[in-house]
Amino acid sequence: MGNRNYVLNKATAEQKMQRMALEIAEQLSEDEAPLIIIGVRQSGMVLAEKIGALAKPYLKAPVQVISVSLDKHQPTDVTLSEQVDFTGKNVIIVDDVTNSGHTLLYALKPLLAYFPKRIQTLVLVERMHKHFPIKADYVGLSLATTEQAHIQVEVENGEVLGAYL
Repeated sequence: MGNRNYVLNKATAEQKMQRMALEIAEQLSEDEAPLIIIGVRQSGMVLAEKIGALAKPYLKAPVQVISVSLDKHQPTDVTLSEQVDFTGKNVIIVDDVTNSGHTLLYALKPLLAYFPKRIQTLVLVERMHKHFPIKADYVGLSLATTEQAHIQVEVENGEVLGAYL
């Protein structure tokens, strides 16, 4: 743990995820279209699983969680954990931290072959350094930091332990 400057502890991260799951449920409560939650590997997938489990009891429609893998620095290959027809479905792409919007933008690539009903994004920590026109629809915590600051979401055994600078 040392000199880590925590911006979220485990309990606060849990509260943020619960709130975001309720926001999703509120927005989609009357929607019959299935919800597909896509987690960006690695930490984003843990968040996607949590959000899916938290939102599921409040939704009528089925909820499916899959993952997307991409090299965040050179995202030429963007692969989904399974092939899904996204047409007519609600889709939420989940990542741990958004910096420039780059990863979320490229995570959309496999969806371009389909016609989803709605595509939204969810991040646990949003930073204010957008270089791409991506804005998170569901945000756990917004931080204004220097562009050099690095935020790490700590995940272990399928649990979010917190986030630190």
